[in-house]
Amino acid sequence: QVQLVESGGGLVQAGGSLRLSCAASGRAFSGLDMAWYRQTPGKEREFVASISWFGGRINYADSAKGRFTISRDNAKNTMYLQMNSLKPEDTAIYYCNLDPFRPGYWGQGTQVTVSS
Repeated sequence: QVQLVESGGGLVQAGGSLRLSCAASGRAFSGLDMAWYRQTPGKEREFVASISWFGGRINYADSAKGRFTISRDNAKNTMYLQMNSLKPEDTAIYYCNLDPFRPGYWGQGTQVTVSS
């Protein structure tokens, strides 16, 4: 069984930065791609960024390109999302999961709020 716990969200002014973390328990994610997703009220959850097991393959949503950096430390079972130059439209609950996601693996997420 895999448990994913997101952390690092908060309130930040536009132009600021945050670093999100995703701690994974269990070995089910071993060798698999992982990703960050986000959701705002009334909208479907959307893809933000993904990373392969060794980090050699990384993809970003257009909205994240040039501002966000995804990384992972497999020894620590942790994935990260460095978010710079944040915009109010980045306000959302951020979740981590496998890529493609597994419906049963969603955690509580971490709230990111960017004020203008």
